[in-house]
Amino acid sequence: MALDQSFVGRSYPPTDPYEVGREKIREFAEAVGDANPAYTDSEAAKALGHPDVIAPPTFVFAITFKAAGQVIQDPQLGLDYSRVVHGDQKFAYTRPVHAGDRLTVTSTIEAVKSLAGNDILDVRGDVHDEAGEHVVTAWTKLVARAAEPAAEEA
Repeated sequence: MALDQSFVGRSYPPTDPYEVGREKIREFAEAVGDANPAYTDSEAAKALGHPDVIAPPTFVFAITFKAAGQVIQDPQLGLDYSRVVHGDQKFAYTRPVHAGDRLTVTSTIEAVKSLAGNDILDVRGDVHDEAGEHVVTAWTKLVARAAEPAAEEA
């Protein structure tokens, strides 16, 4: 069943604030194999003009994807998450994410398409800090694979 096109442009309420911790940044940098000292050493980050350690660019995926759960779990949209694969991801930063940031995410459905029986959903996550300043926008493309045709009974 195709997703409802009328959902394009629908925004969901902002998430509760997520406080970015130094240890979470360090763990993420380690997990992705990025040894940039600005991710683990406050003094190295400060030498680059930041108030504290900064997060690797893809760090915000964790919070924007969690926020997109509001979209994914919306029963009116009709997305069959058991058939979903992650199609694409991109980010546009105003500034880096710093340890100590308290970030909220507002998710908006930007596009709903159907291609070869697959539903394609584009979700934008706008991330703001506690002062309401834009930090980053993340775009996530989800592809709900078409259901396989039912086997013919003999």
